[in-house]
Amino acid sequence: MSENFLPSEVVMLDKFAFDLGLTLLYAGRGILTFTSSGVDRPGLRLAGFYRYFDTRRILVFGQTEYEYLRAFSEEERRDKLKKLCECGEIPCIVVSRDLPVLPELLDCARDTGTPVFRSGKMTTLLMSDLVIYLNRLLAPTTTVHGVLLDVFGVGLLITGTSGVGKSETAMELIKRGHRLVADDSVLIKRVENELIGTAPERIRYFMELRGIGIINVKNMYGSGSILGEKDVELVMELEHWKRDKAYDRIGGEENVEEILGVKVPKIVVPVSPGRNLAILIEVAARNYRLKNMGYDAAQELIQRTIGR
Repeated sequence: MSENFLPSEVVMLDKFAFDLGLTLLYAGRGILTFTSSGVDRPGLRLAGFYRYFDTRRILVFGQTEYEYLRAFSEEERRDKLKKLCECGEIPCIVVSRDLPVLPELLDCARDTGTPVFRSGKMTTLLMSDLVIYLNRLLAPTTTVHGVLLDVFGVGLLITGTSGVGKSETAMELIKRGHRLVADDSVLIKRVENELIGTAPERIRYFMELRGIGIINVKNMYGSGSILGEKDVELVMELEHWKRDKAYDRIGGEENVEEILGVKVPKIVVPVSPGRNLAILIEVAARNYRLKNMGYDAAQELIQRTIGR
C-alpha cells in the first residue's frame, strides 16, 4: 500500500516510549500523530539538501549526525537544527545509542513542539524497530464478528450468526487448554501478506456467555488461557444445520474467506444437537497443520480408491 493512503494514528507518548523501550526527554505537543511508516535520518538535511524531505517521518539522530553537528559552532548548529525543525510538523525525534542530546536540538524542538526521545539501541536496530512498529500501527484494519483462538498453534477464527454457539464452543476449547485471543469483536490487521488478529483494548480477555453474563477469561482460567495476538490462518463458520444443503463429507472442497484482500482457508460446519463442536475444531486445526506439512487424507483415500 502506498504511503499516501495510509491511515492516521494517534499514539500517546508514554505508550510509544513503553512499546519501543525509549526514554522521553521532551513531551512537546503531547501526542504523536503518524501518517507515514517511513523513518528518516537527517544527514542530508543538516547539510542543506531539503528536496524530497518528508516531514511525516520520524527523525533518528545517530552517531554520524551527532559528530557532524559537533564540528560546527553553537550558532551554526542552532541554525541548521532550526531550519530542520521548521520544515514541517515532524512526528518526533529519536536519539540513538544513548548519545548526549545537544542543547540546540532540545531548544529547536521546544520552539516547534516536537517530542524528543532517546534509545540505547544502535541506530540501525532502532530504525528497524521503528519501521516494524509503524507498519503494524498503520496497517489496513477491519473488525470481524467472531471468536479468535489459538488451537494447537493454529490461529482459528470462529464465525457465524449470533446465538449459533461461538462463545460456548470457545469456552469448551479454553477448558481443554487452548487460548483465547478475542471474543465477539476481532480486530484484524494486514501486515504484509499476513493477517494478525487481536482484541479491542476495551473488551480484551472478556467473554459474553448467554444466560451467565460477562466473564474475564484471564482472571478465571489464568494467564495461560489467553494470548495477545495471533495470525488468522483458518476460518471455521458455524451455521445451523440445513436439511436441504449438501455439506462437504470428504474434505475435497477448497473454500476460502477473503479478509483485507488475503484469502484464508474456510470450513463450514453445521450445528445440530449432539455435535461436539470443540472436538471438530480440534480435528480441523490438526488437519490444517497436516495439510501444511504436505499430507492430505482425502487425497490419500482417492489415490487408494483409484489404485484398486
